[in-house]
Amino acid sequence: MILEQAVLDVVPGLSDEFEQAFGEARSLISASPGFLGLELLRSVETPSRYLLLVRWESLEAHTVGFRQGPSYERWSSLLHRFYSPFPVVEHYSSALSTSSSVV
Repeated sequence: MILEQAVLDVVPGLSDEFEQAFGEARSLISASPGFLGLELLRSVETPSRYLLLVRWESLEAHTVGFRQGPSYERWSSLLHRFYSPFPVVEHYSSALSTSSSVV
């Protein structure tokens, strides 16, 4: 499993519009082969900043399957206009995993 991470700095004042556009864009990415799930988190300290975490079966599922696939053009037309600066995307694989259970 690969975890894609991007910090999305949305132009101040456009967060509501961004969230609506992301709601539409979510169906595009979730239909992509190799997509496992995503989370979009909003910063408490900086409300125009979001953290996007996307789980993929493989790096290629994202970089080739989605980014070079038929839905990416629509994804970018929905979302890329909101970012300033444009986000850096990084991919992570598991190095160590722990979990705790609350009893």
